[in-house]
Amino acid sequence: MDGPLAHRGAGVNRTPPFPGGTSVSRLSVYSSPCADGLAGGTPHLHTASTEAYVVTGGEGELQTLDASGFRSTPLAAGMTVWFTPGTIHRAVNHGSLQVVVVMQNAGLPEAGDAVMTFPPEIVADAARYTAAAALPANAPAGEIDEAVRRRRDLAVSGFQRLVASADAGDLAPLEQLYASAVALVRPRIAAWRQTWKETVERETRHTADILDALERGDGHHLRQSMLLGSPAGEAARWGMCGQLRTHDVRQPAVLSGPTRS
Repeated sequence: MDGPLAHRGAGVNRTPPFPGGTSVSRLSVYSSPCADGLAGGTPHLHTASTEAYVVTGGEGELQTLDASGFRSTPLAAGMTVWFTPGTIHRAVNHGSLQVVVVMQNAGLPEAGDAVMTFPPEIVADAARYTAAAALPANAPAGEIDEAVRRRRDLAVSGFQRLVASADAGDLAPLEQLYASAVALVRPRIAAWRQTWKETVERETRHTADILDALERGDGHHLRQSMLLGSPAGEAARWGMCGQLRTHDVRQPAVLSGPTRS
């Protein structure tokens, strides 16, 4: 194959990522109560990625905080909401809340894009933040449950302080959180940039090449069509908002398509 599509890696040697370089997972929002009595997840924000909720069952609410203040958005089956970097969010479960989560920039959220709303003295200290965010490895289920609850309640306490300050017209604590979040993720940016180049940027350039080819009347890429799939992982894992069943969209199975060399 000749031309820019071949040069950019299209064709039989290229496995396309999930559309748009996003990731997808299924979320069962925690039903156990937090320190404030509400059942739900751990408040956090993303520093680089937009997140979307496609509600597939149950009901609940999405609590958010940004520079415009606190907001509660009802969630019910059939709704889709999404929020941009910097939006502190907390999923609250009012009854069997089930969500399909679509994350921008597959690979970045898994690499520490999310920052939880621990009290400011913890978020401002990288070592203390890492210790507070970590869950024990290879520990009994009960020990992990307790660690999840501690982490969640710590973030809820910080979130409540942020909301109270915002309600009083004081956004300085929110600004402090943003500054601390940037400091926490800054050492990871070089690795994140490489991930982004290999997924989102590559896909954007590939689409531009396809449009150029179509404009020339060249449909060669259509002959390289593929069917791919990614079953859910065998077991749910502990997420910030609930039990997650993730799909490995970065290494999908090729179900049909051209012979790969």
